[in-house]
Amino acid sequence: MARSRRFVTALAVIVPLAMLATAAALLLSAGWSIGATAAAPAPARIVRPAVVAAATPPPKALPAAPTGPQVEPGMTLKRVLDTGGPIQFGAWFWDDKGVPAGPVVITVDLKAQVLSIFRDGYEIGTAAIIYGADDKPTPLGTFPILQKDADHHSTTYWGAPMPYMLRLTWDGVSIHGAPIDPHYATHGCIGVPKPFAKRLFAVAKLGDKVIVTDGKMMTGAATAPTDDAGL
Repeated sequence: MARSRRFVTALAVIVPLAMLATAAALLLSAGWSIGATAAAPAPARIVRPAVVAAATPPPKALPAAPTGPQVEPGMTLKRVLDTGGPIQFGAWFWDDKGVPAGPVVITVDLKAQVLSIFRDGYEIGTAAIIYGADDKPTPLGTFPILQKDADHHSTTYWGAPMPYMLRLTWDGVSIHGAPIDPHYATHGCIGVPKPFAKRLFAVAKLGDKVIVTDGKMMTGAATAPTDDAGL
């Protein structure tokens, strides 16, 4: 009887031990270490989306540097002579010292009654003028100098002297020396003081532009008659 009890007791000890051994084997096969604390799993790595830089707009083009007033398209005004105020009838001014060579443009403002000559954008001469009015107005427009004659006499107006003549049209319009008086007018020509006309004649060349306005900027070329009937 005592022997049977010891056997049962032995079985009671062996069976749990066998179960523990089986469980340990299972744990080892699963990668567990007996008697060691299981390591905590590594935290998941958070992957943030890449930040895409906003597209940079192309730089805006800088505005073109402002240009000065234009004598005519393509010729910037660089200097105006100091006349001390409005030019009196018969008065004129000239200063071409140090002015570089360049294209010549003559402007005539009938409203202001002033003629100016520019070289390379520099005003080198200016004078008060007389011009055509009433039934013989001075035409407006852009005219090339067609002819030069230092000792010209009119073939239309009784041989009237027109010294240092610069012809603008073939029907009788020119720039020439004349007595300058506020009560005088011409038959369409532009009269300037004779000493000024001499200087103007020396500088101006055939083909140089003469721009005649009534105080407003004008573009384009006037059409001159082709017959050699005037002056």
